[in-house]
Amino acid sequence: QVQLVESGGGLVQAGGSLRLSCAASGIRFSFYAMNWYRQAPGKEREAVAGISTGGATNYADSVMGRFAISRDNAKNTVYLQMNSLKPEDTAVYYCKAQFGGAHYWGQGTQVTVSS
Repeated sequence: QVQLVESGGGLVQAGGSLRLSCAASGIRFSFYAMNWYRQAPGKEREAVAGISTGGATNYADSVMGRFAISRDNAKNTVYLQMNSLKPEDTAVYYCKAQFGGAHYWGQGTQVTVSS
């Protein structure tokens, strides 16, 4: 079975930091592009950050300069370092693995940023 297990979410004050982790199993992790999405209540799911198999990264404009995605292929894990958090970052954050037409999603982890 394919499993993406997220951790690291929680409550944080505005201006604070969190690091999310997503540990993958059941896939050849190094073959997959990894992405973080988020979904706030009443909003559509939004792409936040991505990292290619070669380490190229991309970010939503709203998080650029504040968030950093990274991957550790030896640990089959992708990370999202979130700094300078804002209340509008509050959402459920989801990890996604993608290789061609194959897409796998994590269960989501709640991030709440208080003002």
